[in-house]
Amino acid sequence: MSAMSATPKKNLMLFSGRAHPELADEVAKHLDVTITPQSAYSFANGEIFVRFEESVRGCDAFVLQSHSAPINDQIMEQLIMVDALKRASAKRITVVMPFWGYARQDKKHRGREPISARLIADMFKVAGADRIMTVDLHTAQIQGFFDGPVDHLFALPVLAEHIKRTYADRQLAVVSPDSGRVRLAERWAETLGGTPLAFIHKTRDPRRPNEAVANRVVGEVEGRTCVVIDDMIDTGGTVAKTAEVLLKEGAKDVVVAATHGVLSGPAAERMAQCGAREVIFTDTLPIPDEKRFPTMTVLSIAPLLARAIHEVFDDGSVTSLFDGNA
Repeated sequence: MSAMSATPKKNLMLFSGRAHPELADEVAKHLDVTITPQSAYSFANGEIFVRFEESVRGCDAFVLQSHSAPINDQIMEQLIMVDALKRASAKRITVVMPFWGYARQDKKHRGREPISARLIADMFKVAGADRIMTVDLHTAQIQGFFDGPVDHLFALPVLAEHIKRTYADRQLAVVSPDSGRVRLAERWAETLGGTPLAFIHKTRDPRRPNEAVANRVVGEVEGRTCVVIDDMIDTGGTVAKTAEVLLKEGAKDVVVAATHGVLSGPAAERMAQCGAREVIFTDTLPIPDEKRFPTMTVLSIAPLLARAIHEVFDDGSVTSLFDGNA
């Protein structure tokens, strides 16, 4: 016999960066695995070092890291983890980034600007990533920036289930904070049972980031509990103004639902004081205690991530998690 035969063995290993260990721990519990031990630290000059304490040869590696502040450090750490896995002969490397850093820089608004969301995809590809898993991209086109499979997960079922359970007795209206989110608002309206739609007409100056002016409401909101939906809340200015405009237009209540709680600068204070009855996030990004307020609700995204990771490992269908609509 001139050749040797062997039965290939699949081995799922979960790796976590230092940005959001609580999320990684919860994902590990749902998968019934332990996070692979590692040594990770930063040198005095800010350089990052990572070494895994177990053999990873031939494994199906899932590298989880939230791109939270300081965002460049978190991205760099995840890149270094991927590089270490590639050099240690991991069979397949899936980058799990619940929040895709730099996702808002997905196109050029004016000349001489970067497309940084594409740069993030290129860096992970060069580092050795075979696949990317993420939640609620700022725009769906970002999936095409990575030369490989991208599992784009949606937090809508998680958020909508909470809304349906909490506000079942209310007359609802789904409100998009701008015209660019109307298609997402349509999916929300369908999920919530065919509620009316509205959106806020607003203007934004591309030379002044994180600033927008809410002009008027397009749609019927009077006497209804308005569910304002968005993919992320960063400084909170747009959504806070949206809530104020809706209440002035006769909305009975305002509930805000967003996937990513970036909450930079004065965002927490703005959201706490905007008049919203409840502000709902998932925990794709860590939200420290000092940024939490009484009307905030944080839902776990870990069960969804764990189910998607299991489907990828088992060569199943991630699309099936969303009734074929992913």
